[in-house]
Amino acid sequence: MGIEELRSAIRASVLLPGDAGFEQAARPWNVAVAQTVAAVVEVADAQDVADVLQYAGRAGRQVVTQPTGHGATGDIDNAILVRTGALNRLEIDAERRVARVGTGVQWGAVQTAAAVHGLTGLAGSNPVVGVTGYTLGGGVGWFARKYGWAANAVRAFEIVDAAGQRARVTADTDPELFWALRGGGGDFAIVTDIEFDLFPLPQLYGGRVMWSAERTREAFDLFTELTADAPAELSVWLQRYQIPGLAPTVALDFAYLGDPSEGRELTRRLDTIDGVLADTRGALTPAEIGKITAEPTDPSPSLSRGELLTDLGDAVVKTVIDAPTAPLLNIQLRGLGGALAEDRPGDGARGSVSEPYALYLLGLPDPGNAVRARFGEILDALGPHITGAKPYTFLAPGESAAAAFDSETLARLRSIKQDRDPHGVIRANFPVHG
Repeated sequence: MGIEELRSAIRASVLLPGDAGFEQAARPWNVAVAQTVAAVVEVADAQDVADVLQYAGRAGRQVVTQPTGHGATGDIDNAILVRTGALNRLEIDAERRVARVGTGVQWGAVQTAAAVHGLTGLAGSNPVVGVTGYTLGGGVGWFARKYGWAANAVRAFEIVDAAGQRARVTADTDPELFWALRGGGGDFAIVTDIEFDLFPLPQLYGGRVMWSAERTREAFDLFTELTADAPAELSVWLQRYQIPGLAPTVALDFAYLGDPSEGRELTRRLDTIDGVLADTRGALTPAEIGKITAEPTDPSPSLSRGELLTDLGDAVVKTVIDAPTAPLLNIQLRGLGGALAEDRPGDGARGSVSEPYALYLLGLPDPGNAVRARFGEILDALGPHITGAKPYTFLAPGESAAAAFDSETLARLRSIKQDRDPHGVIRANFPVHG
């Protein structure tokens, strides 16, 4: 069955190689990732998704969904790429503190709508990241120390399975699939809607304080102090930057879920480091959470690597703090703990994290592969200080889903995949089956 037959098999808009607009439609948000797909389908509703899956099952093809492509890997040759941006329903039930969103909705829209009611979702740091992909992978952002993984806030999924059948998945209707979708990735069904809890957030205080790189060790010492005794409402990240053409810098970013006066008191030690280059601290609304890190919101190229750290000992200091940031753009340390470290009854596939810190490395693609080489040097030097099953959303192209789960969880996920999609019609960015 040729891919050209897709046009007549479904009602949705189909772009094939050679069509005007195909290259743009196939390009993910991370433009460093090349995607050689057989077709791009712009779906308008869940029935379109069902039609694509039914066709793919008959044709022996795989289907990949991408609302944005932030987590694209490029490992989807000859697949049908389904764009879900038109599935953009967004409803806020303020009384029940529940949001229901289509799979094309981005976090910025949710936060803006929820903020009107003094509520927040468990969003990440970037407002243009899609809710669905982030949540299916677990989802760890500024509010995770207080409320845990975004995946565990989900009440229900509306899905289309590999056979093209629609269903509502909850803890009662399908407990195994519900467990897998909450943090196990998107390998088991195509999600068209998510219903999840919102949380009260009448006040929020946060921002960034930045210094020149000469203050890196002082900023690191302060980061260590703050994260050692921070309440669950306070999250702190350390950022080392080397932007091309600019002097290297270091910053401490933070968010405090509570009264600004309490947040100022908890973070007053930030004022003990002289030579401040920028200071954005202030009261925020949930809709303004993206202002803290001010990450790019337009498509851009990047290479990344994320890991969990057991400690901030001498090896970490030597490798992550004292060594130059270049050729990387950014070296980030996140304080974890709090609710992330707790095992809670009824949680999904993304289990607790005992490691107290996360390391995130970011660079630009370069012809000499210096960035990838530096990733390897850092990881080799840290050795036993890197451990555990990292968050699924920390996986990078070339890695396997096996790096995100312990062996027992991975085996359970693979069993669910085999049961629900034995022919591998649905493919996630990081498939659990290989």
